[in-house]
Parts: sequence; C-alpha cells; structure tokens
Amino acid sequence: MNLFEKSLIIAAILIILSVVASKASSRFGIPALVLFLLIGMGVGNHGLHEAPLITYELAQQLGIFALIFILFSGGLNTKIKNVRPVLKPALILSTIGVIISTALVGVFSYFVLDLTLIEGLLLGATVSSTDVAAVFTVLRSKSVSLKDGVGPLLELESALNDPMTVFLGVGLLSLVLKQSQPLINLVPLFFQQMVFGSLLGWAFGKITVQIINRIKLEFDGLYPVLSIGWILLTYAATQFVGGSGFLAVYIVGIILGNENLLHKKSLVHFHEGIAWLMQIAMFLAMGLLVNPVELMDIAPIGIALSLFLVFVARPTSVFVSFVRSQFSTQEKLMISWGGLRGAVPIILATYPFVAQIPQARTIFNLVFFVTFISVLLQGASIPFVAKWLKVDVALKEKFRFPIEFNPTKDLRNKLVEVTVSKSSALVNKSLLELALPNDLLIVLVQRDGDIIVPRGGTYLTAGDTLLVFAEKKSADEVRQFFS
Repeated sequence: MNLFEKSLIIAAILIILSVVASKASSRFGIPALVLFLLIGMGVGNHGLHEAPLITYELAQQLGIFALIFILFSGGLNTKIKNVRPVLKPALILSTIGVIISTALVGVFSYFVLDLTLIEGLLLGATVSSTDVAAVFTVLRSKSVSLKDGVGPLLELESALNDPMTVFLGVGLLSLVLKQSQPLINLVPLFFQQMVFGSLLGWAFGKITVQIINRIKLEFDGLYPVLSIGWILLTYAATQFVGGSGFLAVYIVGIILGNENLLHKKSLVHFHEGIAWLMQIAMFLAMGLLVNPVELMDIAPIGIALSLFLVFVARPTSVFVSFVRSQFSTQEKLMISWGGLRGAVPIILATYPFVAQIPQARTIFNLVFFVTFISVLLQGASIPFVAKWLKVDVALKEKFRFPIEFNPTKDLRNKLVEVTVSKSSALVNKSLLELALPNDLLIVLVQRDGDIIVPRGGTYLTAGDTLLVFAEKKSADEVRQFFS
C-alpha cells in the first residue's frame, strides 16, 4: 500500500467516524464539534499515529478554504427578513464587541499568561470569533429554539465577526513581526477591507444570479460545480484588490439565498453538506495537531483563560455594545452565553506557527482549551440556560414534503407552504366549500406527520400544513387566506 492509498483510507475513516459521532451528539446532547476534536486527538500526530498526518501550513491553507464555504453556506441560509431587524446590533457586536473582547483577553494574557501585550492581543483576536452552527446543532437536538431577535442576532453576528477577527488576527500578527509599526495603521486597512469586501460581494452575487439563471447547462449536476468556481473566484479576486474575501463570499451567499434562483434547493443542500465537511475537517485538523502532553502542562492557565473569556470578556463586550439597545438583561445574558468558539480560532491559531513567532505553540494550545471548553461547557448547557433565562421557545420541526420542485427562472408559479391556524374560518370546511380560484391548487396536506392527497371532500383541521401551487405574486395572499 503506497502513501497516497494509506492517506485516503485514514481520511475516509476519520470522516465516517465524525459523521457517526454527530449522530451520537444529537442523542446525548454533546456538541458534535467536541467529538471531532477528540477523534482527531486520538489518531493525531501525538496519538495512535506517530508520523505527522498534517502540518501547520497545510492546516492553515485547509482552514482558509474551509471558512470560504462555511461562510457561503451560512449566507445561503440567511433570510434577509429575519436578520434585517437585528442588522445594526449585529454589526455593533461583530466590530465593537470583538475589539472589546480582544482588548480584555489581551490585558488578561499580559498580566497572567506571561505574554507581551501585542501577543496577548493576538491571542484575544484569535479567540474572539463565535460559531453559531454549534449553538443551533445543540438546540435542535433538544428541540429548543430562541425567541425572536436572539437567534437571528447570534446567527448574523457569527458570520459578520469572522472577517473582523481574521483581519485583527492577521494585522496583530504583522505587528508582532514588525514591532515598529504603529497600531493605528490597522484602521484604514480595516475600512478598505470592509468596503471592498461589501462592494465586490454585492457585485459578484448579482452576477452569479444572472449566470446561474441564464446559462442553461445541459446537466443539473454542473450547477453546484459552477457555484464552487464563482465562490473561489469571489474570494480570490476580493483578496487581490485588498478587500475581505470572507465578507464577500458571505454576501454572495445572502444574495443567492434570497433571490429567485434556478436549482436553488439543490444548491442549498449541496453547500450545507460541503460546510459540514469543512467543519469536520477543521476540528479534526486541530485534534491532529494538538499534543496531549503539552495540554496537561498548560491546563491551569488554559482553563483560567477560558473561564475569563466566558464569564468576563464576552459578557462585557455584549453589555457594552448593547448599552442603548432594546434587548432585556435576560436576552443579553443569552447572547453572551451563546457565543461559542468554532472554526475561525482554529484557523487563526495556525498563523503564528507559519510565521514562526516564539509563543506560537503556547497560543495554539490556549486556543485549543478555549475552543474545547467553550463548545463543551456552553454548548451542552445552552438549552438549560435558555430555559432558565426564559428566552426559549419550543422548536417546531419543519416537515419535509415528499416532493421536489425546481422552478425555471421564467415560471410564474411556486409551491407555498401554509398552515391553517386555530382561528381560521376554514377549519372544518371541505375543499369544495372553499371555492378556490382556478389558478390555485392544493397539492398535498400534512396532518400529524401523515400525508393526505386532497380531494373535494377533504376537510381542513387546525394545524394542517398545506402545499399550495400558486402564482409567486399572490404567495402572501395565499398565506393570509389560509391562516
């Protein structure tokens, strides 16, 4: 067996183990990301496999590639109508909040961890990014959701703070390498990256929509391939002109997710799978690189830093950022507790190694502790904290109809899901009595988990979910009619 075949077998086993572990995660309420880390540690460079399976340079390149697709998938699943009300607070928390958290961790590291102030700030920037994917994985496993405003805010903040933390991390690393460069030089660079990233993200998003809708490929399987090409081009071109490529791909995802797009449903499913693969790869990579022996030596200060971030730095950044907001104290506490660490700290932790700074291993091991404890402590307890703070609502699982509908660009109709409310005047009436318009067709009725093929004599009951074929322009009227 040659090295290539051996590597493929190891990679395949790791991926399969991680997917199976995610099932166990849902059953026992343990965040899947924790299990990915443990699997990586078990077979990593210092575990069962003595020879290095991955280098820090390769992990960094893999991390950048992974984050591109994680952010794009996050954008695809972001509904503008849900996040528009929380756009301003999300922007504040993802900028001012990240700066506050970075500063607090930097000062703590300077006085407690024997790092220079710049090295402490670099560590603070590395661990300041949040990962909402882990939050909602745990919430779904416990059938718990968060009240309106809190959930969308956590989702949007986690995407917007990724470019900010990457910018701060890379900028502070340059200061570590060039001590004479003043910190104020980062300010114009930040605005340049944000402005160019936003403009090019919007431009590439609009262009991508037109290309996908007009190109008319002969094979449906080529549309995901086309989207991959445009995502990578968006990131590379934006970085080339000095913008934030991560922000640009996220904006492209938002535009595609909220436009009338050909093969939209299949594209969303495809990129959800890619995003999961990228998250698995990143946490496995961190587990592969970490040395358990070194972790034992650094455990006390690692735990101290993790607790400081969870109980001091994150809450302070939230309460200061939202000092004039409409969020209640309970909601602010939930936003503080919901700030899990994820893929971005892993990526940024490899930068000091590649740059060969003296404290690189210390920073990497501390990032591991912060990520591990954050995901384990906060992730496993989020449902209980949400109930204790009274910001939870029952999560209603969305029923998946056994029908797939991929409209063409010019088709005027769409499938609309509507639920018959208890107060609706249509309850206990047959479809014949409704006198539905000729251009409207009820395709299926879902009741208590069962599918009913509608006929004229079918009676509607409260809670029925209908799949209605109607014109796009009348979709809102259809929802109002049945509710």
